[in-house]
Amino acid sequence: QVQLVESGGGSVQAGGSLRLSCTASEYTRSSYCMGWFRQAPGKEREGVAAIGRAGSTAYADSVKGRFTISKENAKNTLYLQMNSLKPEDTAMYYCAADPRCLSSAGWYIRSGSFEVWGQGTLVTVSS
Repeated sequence: QVQLVESGGGSVQAGGSLRLSCTASEYTRSSYCMGWFRQAPGKEREGVAAIGRAGSTAYADSVKGRFTISKENAKNTLYLQMNSLKPEDTAMYYCAADPRCLSSAGWYIRSGSFEVWGQGTLVTVSS
């Protein structure tokens, strides 16, 4: 089974930027659905961004216009470019993948129905 390793987390001031990377242990075909989720202390996990069937993308309302998800199949890597970061973006960020690619990006954000999950990378945004 493919394994996912996230990197790129860290501490940044509000208004700053970070780019998260998620590298897969084996080839992730362009047909894979992938996404980013986050979980802040004391809160439930929430979907942030996803790439679904036919390459569709979707974002949580809270990050639209600030975050961009992209995938580089040749490098087996998924990215999350995060700009204009806010303190409320502070969380552990998790990468996820689903070779079945069952549905749209929006569905994956709502359902979180990915088969494979990474260990997470911590993002801390200070005011």
